[in-house]
Amino acid sequence: MPIQIGERLPEAVLQYIGEGVENVDTTHLFEGKRMVLFAVPGAFTPTCSEAHLPGYVRHYDDFAQRGIEVACISVNDPFVMHAWGDSQGVPAGLRMLADGNGDFTRALGLQMDASAYGMGLRSKRYAIYVEDGMVRALFVESPGEFRVSSAEHVLQQLGDTRDR
Repeated sequence: MPIQIGERLPEAVLQYIGEGVENVDTTHLFEGKRMVLFAVPGAFTPTCSEAHLPGYVRHYDDFAQRGIEVACISVNDPFVMHAWGDSQGVPAGLRMLADGNGDFTRALGLQMDASAYGMGLRSKRYAIYVEDGMVRALFVESPGEFRVSSAEHVLQQLGDTRDR
């Protein structure tokens, strides 16, 4: 069963490129923070590269003004996520996280089988608004769609969160 609003995010170790490959556990990543974590099925794929990530890049400052950090995650390795972020002009504060083996994705119950496309296990497209590790809003796309997890939709749904 997929994660639900009001539940804590599962513990897992994710990776990113900092001073080389670095690990970050989800407990530490989300502790004491307000964050939107959005997931894409694959770096460098059409919808992810043409719309999903660019929307969060364009609206990064809008989230920051509301005191919300932003992170992107995919079932890819940290080198791919880093290269994709560089190619998309991702601002320094927008984290590009790798869930290389899909452990976090499976723990969330948001995995999909993209084997028919030669991609194996991947993440569904979604956005989660998290406060101190607790899911406060969840926007999971139906297969083949891109609407509810967009930066624009998430911003609209969250409204002004500065006073929360």
